[in-house]
Amino acid sequence: MKPSTRFNHNQTNDLKRHVFHIILFLLTALAAQAQISPGDLTQAHSNLEGMSNCTQCHDLGNKVSNTKCLDCHKEIKSLVNQNQGFHASRKVRAQDCFDCHSEHHGRKFDMVRFDTKNFDHNTTGYALKGKHAAVDCKECHQPENIANRELKNRPDTFLGLDTKCLSCHDDFHQNTLPTDCLQCHTMSGFTPVTLFNHNETEFPLKGEHATVDCKECHKETTRNGKPFQEFGGIAFEDCVSCHKDPHNSKLPGTCAQCHTESSFTSFVGQGNFNHTRTGFNLKGAHKAMDCFECHNKSTNPLTVFQDRKATEETNCVACHQDAHENKFGQDCAKCHNEASFFVLNNMDFFDHSITDFTLEGLHQEVDCKACHKERFSTPIDFSRCSNCHTDYHEGEFTTQAKNPDCIECHTVEKKFDYTLFTLEKHQNTNFPLEGAHIATPCFACHVSEEEERWSFADMDGQCIDCHNDYHEGFLPEKYYPKDHCAVCHVSDTWSRVSFDHNKTPW
Repeated sequence: MKPSTRFNHNQTNDLKRHVFHIILFLLTALAAQAQISPGDLTQAHSNLEGMSNCTQCHDLGNKVSNTKCLDCHKEIKSLVNQNQGFHASRKVRAQDCFDCHSEHHGRKFDMVRFDTKNFDHNTTGYALKGKHAAVDCKECHQPENIANRELKNRPDTFLGLDTKCLSCHDDFHQNTLPTDCLQCHTMSGFTPVTLFNHNETEFPLKGEHATVDCKECHKETTRNGKPFQEFGGIAFEDCVSCHKDPHNSKLPGTCAQCHTESSFTSFVGQGNFNHTRTGFNLKGAHKAMDCFECHNKSTNPLTVFQDRKATEETNCVACHQDAHENKFGQDCAKCHNEASFFVLNNMDFFDHSITDFTLEGLHQEVDCKACHKERFSTPIDFSRCSNCHTDYHEGEFTTQAKNPDCIECHTVEKKFDYTLFTLEKHQNTNFPLEGAHIATPCFACHVSEEEERWSFADMDGQCIDCHNDYHEGFLPEKYYPKDHCAVCHVSDTWSRVSFDHNKTPW
């Protein structure tokens, strides 16, 4: 029995030694681990606990690597690379991550700690100005203001916000105006809108418009269940977009043609109003006329300028007195134009037969001004040709008993050198044509070689008035009384002589 007892005693000793070695190993391992890991990681990094994960944050033989921090915290790395946000500021960028975010202080240790009351928000790249400076951090840094889904689910994060006003604030204008709120508003308050300049819009405020309250034009209403004031899409092409038309649509065109923004009663329509839209186009002298020379003065907007409504442009007598007393019809524009009553159109078309003097023959080719020296309406005495034409004959045919007119010898059908004075009429004069005189052309007797003009006066029928005295100084007076050639000669021919030689001494 002793051997077995000794065996048991030995086994007991071996077991004790074995347990001791295990305890010693465990104590050694715990001591080694205590030297490698100074403490538990925070709850956020708890998944990295253990010796096999140390190199995910630490470089062997070196401190914690900023690069490895940013490899995990990609949202921070993205901001730093874009030079945006708090971690990209010069002050923070020069530090190591663990200077602010240390680890191994236990599961419940808060790694993100800073003094929110004394925090310099300028380091984020977004300076707090105006009312933003007094706002509590959590009023802006809320999940509903974060667009990124992953960041939105992180508790107490300060990431994910942008600088756009509408990322935190509701769009009061409900997408009717540009989203760059700072074009009009400041951070001191949503109202008053101090940065907005109405003169930079398509409708600059002038005159009385500059003193009108915004609400007069931009009505406050409700849209989508929220208060709303309309600023965009307001019609301003014409005044009637906002104002009631006092003319009740009776006057065409835009109000600004006649009125100014200083006063509705200030009339500037002279030269500005587009009169063509009335159907009566103003031309020539009509343009320079005062409106009330045609229209009756009235302060009633429903009747002003309506008294000439539907007047035709060609109905001149509707406004003007007919100077011709309807002798030439009512279509004044055929002869006259708006430049001046006395400036006439081309009168070639005029039918002179409607006057008391019908144009015939060569009169049809004569320029109107040749007869109408003054106005066309100035009466002309056309009872005698000599009233218009110069007497070529210089009164040769005028006697105390008779004052013949040109028409007795001339006609308007042919030129002046054509005469109606025939041979038959010549026979009734003091010198009837006989013999060779009948065949003699008129100019042989009636054209003066010195003056080269026709003359029919001062011709008493004596031969020497036209013929040279061939016998001058050779025949005694008793055979040749008063140079009367007919004593010997006849009109048939000069060579035929009927002289009675018995009257001579021989």
